[in-house]
Amino acid sequence: MALFMAVIFLDSLRYKFTDHPKTQVIFGRLDGWAGAIGAPGLFGHTGLFSQYVIGSIELLAAGLLILGLHPRFKHLQAGGALAGLLVMTGAVSFHLFTPLGIDPNGDGGGLFAAACTNLAFAVILLAGFRRAALVELVRRVLAIVKPS
Repeated sequence: MALFMAVIFLDSLRYKFTDHPKTQVIFGRLDGWAGAIGAPGLFGHTGLFSQYVIGSIELLAAGLLILGLHPRFKHLQAGGALAGLLVMTGAVSFHLFTPLGIDPNGDGGGLFAAACTNLAFAVILLAGFRRAALVELVRRVLAIVKPS
């Protein structure tokens, strides 16, 4: 599951990081919607949720998911699954609840299906396989940020 998630995330980067026309359609439609509700530029090229920001989070998630395949770094896989869960929750929500729809590029809903699959795999990884690793990751992060 982790490897599948990582491949999906890494494959999407060639579209996001090259400003592919399909990516322009998706983020352009989302930015138009955001502008209509008072948040213009939110999904624009320099926006808080631009294709570059989302792509960077997906790259981080993919790296953590792959590193977590090694037993010594399994806690990192929980971090990758958590990052994937957050991004895919947003992706699925925007497909369902905005004018983006489930087939914005005429791919038969393939992009939406990949987002749903990655979301489900993230939930399964976190709830079923990496619950203890997630707790360990949170403990390690808190040890770093908690003042002495």
